[in-house]
Amino acid sequence: MSALHQSFLHDFQLMSCNGGLDSGGVERQAATAADGLNRQWFAGWLAARGATVRYDEIGNQFGTFELRPGAPYVLVGSHLDSQPRAGRFDGAYGVLAGATVCAELYRAASAGELELMYNLCVVNWFNEEGCRFKPSMMGSLVYTGKLDLETALDIEDGDGVTVRNALDKLGQRGTESIPEAAAYVEIHIEQGKSMEENGQTIGLVEATWGARKYEFRVTGEQSHTGATLIEDRKDALLGASLLIAAARRMALEHDVITSCGELLILPNSPVAVAREARLLIDLRSSDAARLDAADAAFAQEVTKAASEANVEIETLSRNAWDVKNYAPEGVELTEQVVQELGLPYTRIMTLAGHDSTNVKDVMPAVMLFVPSHKGITHNEYEFTSDQDMLSGLDMLSGVMTRVAKGELA
Repeated sequence: MSALHQSFLHDFQLMSCNGGLDSGGVERQAATAADGLNRQWFAGWLAARGATVRYDEIGNQFGTFELRPGAPYVLVGSHLDSQPRAGRFDGAYGVLAGATVCAELYRAASAGELELMYNLCVVNWFNEEGCRFKPSMMGSLVYTGKLDLETALDIEDGDGVTVRNALDKLGQRGTESIPEAAAYVEIHIEQGKSMEENGQTIGLVEATWGARKYEFRVTGEQSHTGATLIEDRKDALLGASLLIAAARRMALEHDVITSCGELLILPNSPVAVAREARLLIDLRSSDAARLDAADAAFAQEVTKAASEANVEIETLSRNAWDVKNYAPEGVELTEQVVQELGLPYTRIMTLAGHDSTNVKDVMPAVMLFVPSHKGITHNEYEFTSDQDMLSGLDMLSGVMTRVAKGELA
């Protein structure tokens, strides 16, 4: 094992202690104390290797390695925040792998061992997970101009704390903007089981799945769970439950993926019929026709659920995107690298959202996967082997070297 490999595994173990759980997982929701501690640790790691650490106004954390003053940067990274009781690999692996590659390329270029056209920058995108503050991928949404900065800063968590206040408490809401970027690269765990089952070490991401995401508010009438007759009830929880069940039927009938990831109930009392429920439901598919058909059918189910539960159902937000491809020249470049390394690989779509799905819309972007054991993810028992992480590190190094030399137009 090379010294670089040993150093990476050691550093990853140290990083995983920040917000670490006894199970081996982590809890580092965005802009919490644990997330702030980890970001501080990462800032120290970067500074020790010659990087300048910067924060933009939405709290994205950048480590810049300048080789050519005035030249554009190649960005590489992912996110360090996590879901509640989550795995230590999701996001964090890609950030530390990107930083490790940047530091090594910076060292080699500074020593005259290779010549690069672009500067290097690793990025830790703020609030990718979206569990404390909605929406997810907030940092890259603001960076790419898809979400207004002031709107994002005013978003509140469940306790009424705004993004602005949470970042200010950590001292990590900056004012700096990063110079022009030429390209973006991200490596991530698959968060599925197909690569492991098929014996593939590297995934070359060709496209994102399409999605329809809804936030609903169901309004009923609070009453007594025993004394109120069934025919008189306006049960918001019943209305929400009908939506959840309908979403699962859409999955089975239209061959799409659906989920309810959040459900909030008021007053959430054992002896009160719920007066209000809020919930998030999403539909996803790699097939545009199936997704449209499921979406249209689900809209009818919303009307039906309101009638059956005798409640009002309001759509607070609807976000939609279709299947989108990554730049073909980026996929071809990564395929050349993986073939040179002799690693088993596959071309793959991403079922999950990543910051690269935003960034690819404003600059050439490359997305890579390494396997996830049994597909377990957003779970404290998430696991990727050391060997797969190191193979991914080698793959990322090869890709970053080529991109930084200007081979990705």
